[in-house]
Amino acid sequence: MFSTIEIAKGVSLHIRQSSQFKTVNFSIKWRKPLTVKDAAERSVLSNVMHHSNGKFKKAAEYRSHLDDLYGTVMYFDASKRGQDHTVVLNVETVNDQYLANNKVLDDVIDLIQTAIFNPNFENDQFVPSIVEREKEMIIQRIQSVFDDKTRYAHQRLTQIMRPNQPASISANGTIEEVKKVTPESLTKAYHSMINEDKIDIYVLGDVDVEAIQEKLVNALQFKDREPIPYPEYPEEGPEKEYTNEKQEMNQGKLHMGYSTPIKFGDEDYPKMQIFNGVFGGYAHSKIFMNVRERESLAYYASSSYSSHYGLVYVVSGIEPSNEKKAIDVIKEQLDAMKNGEITDLELNQTKAMMTNQLKEALDSARGQIDIYDQYKDYGEEFSVDTWKERWAKVTKEDLQQMAEKLKLEAIYFLSGKEGTQDANN
Repeated sequence: MFSTIEIAKGVSLHIRQSSQFKTVNFSIKWRKPLTVKDAAERSVLSNVMHHSNGKFKKAAEYRSHLDDLYGTVMYFDASKRGQDHTVVLNVETVNDQYLANNKVLDDVIDLIQTAIFNPNFENDQFVPSIVEREKEMIIQRIQSVFDDKTRYAHQRLTQIMRPNQPASISANGTIEEVKKVTPESLTKAYHSMINEDKIDIYVLGDVDVEAIQEKLVNALQFKDREPIPYPEYPEEGPEKEYTNEKQEMNQGKLHMGYSTPIKFGDEDYPKMQIFNGVFGGYAHSKIFMNVRERESLAYYASSSYSSHYGLVYVVSGIEPSNEKKAIDVIKEQLDAMKNGEITDLELNQTKAMMTNQLKEALDSARGQIDIYDQYKDYGEEFSVDTWKERWAKVTKEDLQQMAEKLKLEAIYFLSGKEGTQDANN
């Protein structure tokens, strides 16, 4: 799908020539082991680098220049996956062959070089006023989770299940750690990212592979780097821990957390994907059809499989008075799968949905980059047909085995301050 070369030790360039899109897309990903401190610093760093650089010191002139480049889109962002924290620079620009001016791509590559290697420094460090402004933006982003009760409940459940581990560490860090960021510490984090992070550079578009490779090797002269060791974390979490938190709100948020030994890259990973789809991943799933549709216990109800952490989450929005019944019905759906109560329709619909979702993701350039970036760690050439075939082979007996491997670790219920009973009593 992508051809790959190593342009420096720890720095890989992936290029895919395709006439599918009229644009050329770049994505540069810097990765290092996820910690709270690094997440806070790097989320601020991505914001600071997003708005200005050494050549375009004001956001307005930077945006104006992008407009002059036929509306080129360029932005930094921060995220996490598994034990990695990632800073990414995404760029989408028009393809030269559709323009009379065929130097736009060169100008965009020059701008990428500027954005990465020529940051907006004052006295060899980031500008204090800009750093403080972007710290406030990240703090507001972290605080916004509290206002979204579904996201807040999910965050609290994960913190209960995997405290101080990558699963529960936000890609933005914590407010406390963001407040500690200074221009000096941010400058140090920048140099660490440029010189020490593992880097993947992606290019996708109707390009001359050799020509674009040569241009990028010349423009992005990263140094060799050594792998950064990952810390060890205990696998076990709490066993059937129940937490009820009360806030000023009406609808209750019932979140249940399960663990599974099956993770991304394992032989049984495709089976767990199908298991989650039948269990609660889609509108035809057991949780949705029984908790919401049959029993009318929830405004919404679904499950998700966090494959890098080996966790399955069940989330629902319910009336507080329905808490115990909702928990019982959710547990019944897992028991049903353990007993092999799975219809051909549930199984086949899930396989079709999985395949369609994958194909839809590949309809966009960014989707192709992200899918390849994830599945390249599987150690094989990615293709839709390969995964469609793997999912097609999954049987009801396989799903029974996956259900048996699930272990309920925690139940978290967020509800209003009055009239709530503890379902654990």
